[in-house]
Amino acid sequence: MMLTATFLAGLILITVHSQETEETITYTQCTDGYEWDPVRQRCKDIDECEIVPDACKGGMKCVNHYGGYLCLPRTAQIIVNEREEAAAESTSGRNNVIRRTPADPHRAPPNPTHQIQCAAGYEQSDHNVCQDIDECATGTHNCRADQVCVNLRGSFSCQCPPGYQKRGDQCVDIDECTLPPYCHHRCVNTPGSYYCQCNAGFQLASNNHTCVDINECDANNPCAQQCYNILGSFICQCNPGFELSSDRINCEDTDECRTSSYICQYQCVNEPGKFSCVCPEGYQVVGGRTCQDINECETTNECREDEICWNYHGGFRCYPRNPCQEPYVLTSENRCVCPVSNAICRELPYSVVYKYMSIRSDRTVPSDIFQIQATTIYPNTINTFRIKSGNENGEFYLRQTSAVSAMLVLVKSLSGPREHIVDLEMLTVNSLNYRTSSVLRLTIIVGPYAF
Repeated sequence: MMLTATFLAGLILITVHSQETEETITYTQCTDGYEWDPVRQRCKDIDECEIVPDACKGGMKCVNHYGGYLCLPRTAQIIVNEREEAAAESTSGRNNVIRRTPADPHRAPPNPTHQIQCAAGYEQSDHNVCQDIDECATGTHNCRADQVCVNLRGSFSCQCPPGYQKRGDQCVDIDECTLPPYCHHRCVNTPGSYYCQCNAGFQLASNNHTCVDINECDANNPCAQQCYNILGSFICQCNPGFELSSDRINCEDTDECRTSSYICQYQCVNEPGKFSCVCPEGYQVVGGRTCQDINECETTNECREDEICWNYHGGFRCYPRNPCQEPYVLTSENRCVCPVSNAICRELPYSVVYKYMSIRSDRTVPSDIFQIQATTIYPNTINTFRIKSGNENGEFYLRQTSAVSAMLVLVKSLSGPREHIVDLEMLTVNSLNYRTSSVLRLTIIVGPYAF
């Protein structure tokens, strides 16, 4: 008699061969962790995680293993050998479980003279061993069109494609947007998948989940002049002299001349991005905005030699150096005297003095503008002052300020350009009935502007 023992995974085959009777008897016994399956005629693994109450302590997870079980951390990656449907089902759906298919543990012992009986899901090969039937390849599975067939050892499984989950017999889409936040801003669910979107002013980062700010000023400067990037957007600004248009992007020229009528003393001229002030003829711009009179008598005196140049606000005039008219004779600058030897002079003022002055247009009234005063004072005389001519419209008033002086007062506003000639007379008398008079002929030139 000869005894041989063959060890397979989970299975012990004891063969007794009798030389006398030439008979062979085979005994089958399962190892620890396995039990005999009389239907499939093979040893099957015992799932201790299902039958042992609270198999693992301390928050560890129970992982069934062929012939036993393991207690591992919940984050551990597990590699197991798929030998039983039950074992395969116990690890299905776990992302940290990697199934490795070993050699078939149910290979029947070689028997060249007898047909072997294979379990369901297996078939006899040319080498007289039981091999798995790939139902997925042969098309003998019954998975739905929306399911994926996964071959198992001795069977198959109908699973849902990525992005779907089983609900009864059907595969339904997993709405990833309802799960813990995948996307930084917005999540858009699609059949079997999803994608992320960003708010305006942001773009997806390389991980397709995070949103990062778009620097619009560097990428494609949309502003007409100055661009400033801010988180999720940008702002445009304009150079001095310009203002943002209604679209908040383009810049429009600011018409400073419309903002105030007092920005320039005379006239404002708008220019792109700026403005300038101009003055009328006879004036020059001072300080960018103010108009100042040009003294033509000092810069470009165009008067003749026998004339004197008199500058006024906004221009100049030439007057004769000798203004005297018959029978008067020039005795000093601008002073004409009528000789007493001439009989005609007895009825005329003794002297006529020519004076010139300039005032601005629309001067505020009342306003003191000129003082007349006696140059020679005689004892026991009385002086009186009056406007002899040139005040037909009542623009002036002569106020006596002392015994020898008087003040010419402007009582009505004058607009220029205009010239007024006013004769101011001083009459002198004494107790001996002596009487004489003198005239100051004042030429008042009113400028064309109030500056």
